[in-house]
Amino acid sequence: MRIVIFGANGHTGRLLTRTVLDAGDTAVAVTRRPDTFPFADARLTVARADVRDGAAVKNAIEGADAVLSTLGVPFSRRAIDTYSVGIGNIVTAMQATRVRRLVAVSSSAVYHYPNRRQSSLASRFFELVISRTIGKTTYDDLRRMEEIIRVSGLDWTVIRPSGLFDLPEPTNYIAGEVDPVGGFTARIDLADYMAKLVDERSAIGKTVIISTTENTPTMWQVIRREAFKSA
Repeated sequence: MRIVIFGANGHTGRLLTRTVLDAGDTAVAVTRRPDTFPFADARLTVARADVRDGAAVKNAIEGADAVLSTLGVPFSRRAIDTYSVGIGNIVTAMQATRVRRLVAVSSSAVYHYPNRRQSSLASRFFELVISRTIGKTTYDDLRRMEEIIRVSGLDWTVIRPSGLFDLPEPTNYIAGEVDPVGGFTARIDLADYMAKLVDERSAIGKTVIISTTENTPTMWQVIRREAFKSA
């Protein structure tokens, strides 16, 4: 399969690109800065495109079998529209080129999960505070992004991870149409699950969760190391 990855030069995007290649597929890593992409492969094309440039997005998507979006920007009190504008251009390009399969990363923080299990008081407190302060514009735009995807008519899946952190290998993560467990998702687990979702027909038209429950950090470690990283 030829899989196009937006946000490919971010922390999750690089892992996802490697995962797609390791599975034997062809990857197109879309980034504004192709000269900084960290690795090469015979089945990898690194394409220069800004997700705000509709024509460039269409050129990158042409001929794809699936599109994966790991778009991410740091929290900011300023208005954010990267997610909604970017996914709008991606959806328009997919419709024009008749590419059907779309998997896009959102966040479990865009919706309150009252039945979230194994979530610490600190985790719940900081999610509430961040969603109402420095993360408000991010989560508002993620909700706009999700709505664009839902009405797109494509074969879409929205995936909502929790607080992102790094591990060296995939774990026995929890995923699917379930409530989140704990407050964290390893980027390597997110990449692994996204790659699997490409062929998961039962996930089409669904919003799914992914939770890592092994070797998770404390909330203080996440705040210190992860809060201002993109996805």
